[in-house]
Amino acid sequence: MAILLLIILSSAQTQPVVPKSIVLKQITTPITPKEFFVAGVVDERHDRKAVAYLIPSTGTPPKPSPAQPVDLEGGGLPAMRQFILQGMRRNMKLRPVVVRVKEFKLTETADATGWVDGQASVVLAFDIQNEGKTMRSVDYKGGARYRRHPNQFTVIEPTLRQSLTDALNYLNGWMEKNAHHTEELAQGLKVTFKDFNQNTDPDTLFYNPKNPLAWSDFRAEPRGGRFAAAVFPSFAYEGESKTINGVVHLTITMKVFVVRDASWVRAGRDDHGLNHEQRHFDIVKLVAERFKQKIKPSILTVEDYNSIIQYEYLESWREMTRLQEQYDSETGHGTNHASQEAWNQRIDEDLRKFGVRK
Repeated sequence: MAILLLIILSSAQTQPVVPKSIVLKQITTPITPKEFFVAGVVDERHDRKAVAYLIPSTGTPPKPSPAQPVDLEGGGLPAMRQFILQGMRRNMKLRPVVVRVKEFKLTETADATGWVDGQASVVLAFDIQNEGKTMRSVDYKGGARYRRHPNQFTVIEPTLRQSLTDALNYLNGWMEKNAHHTEELAQGLKVTFKDFNQNTDPDTLFYNPKNPLAWSDFRAEPRGGRFAAAVFPSFAYEGESKTINGVVHLTITMKVFVVRDASWVRAGRDDHGLNHEQRHFDIVKLVAERFKQKIKPSILTVEDYNSIIQYEYLESWREMTRLQEQYDSETGHGTNHASQEAWNQRIDEDLRKFGVRK
């Protein structure tokens, strides 16, 4: 009987043993985010069976056994979510970040002596969001290695915990370094307009109240038809952006211009005719001023301000075409003097309203 009992006890002691689960210790990390808060955690791991594959202890002398799956207590995703959400202070007035866990895994192998080598691998994606849209995704890859005695498992939990903490530290550092000058992360937008009126291009006359059209600006060969002169003013814009302290500073340079080599005049160059052509130029200037009024931060978004501005530009271009046709139709291309004078007064009044003329 004594011999049988000894055999049973000896057999029980040599059964491979691993922890039933890994209790991820809940701590408050020393991280105090000033640019973000973690809004959620999503599990995208291919292997969700367990976070660790551990070599069992086999008593003395140790005998290598196949690694066995061991999950976090409470399940992988709930435990990771709790650790991340409760481990850092959360200021929900900051930028929300969703953590996507692509890999969180610890694997072990044993050498011929029975000693165990462990390797943790962490792959996360941090989705920085604004109004539910991902503005920027930051990837992180990290991990850790250790070597342990076959009967000691105490190093496992700290390794997993520190691997997650290192990933959160990386995110915090990245945000502190990039949040204030990365456009996708900006939380505001400021628009400034400039007028380009430096007439240094010999072929192009840019709108300047102090430098109106002159007959010498009409350089093209006269074309056939019933009109005495023709001018083709237009407008364009150029944008430049800089992100400073989390605000996109957008500078838009407006260019209202006439191409001299596309403008022509026949004989009969008088002041009345030149005034009519100048008013074509003035109309484009007014359209450009109204375009400026449309482009306000209230209608722009950080993620899509370019397309919004381009849309308003095309709308203003259509307005310009319509007004030019209306102007020529009502003034008879300058031959209806009464209508021309009415347009002169209307245009001058609008130019004064926009501060173009005094």
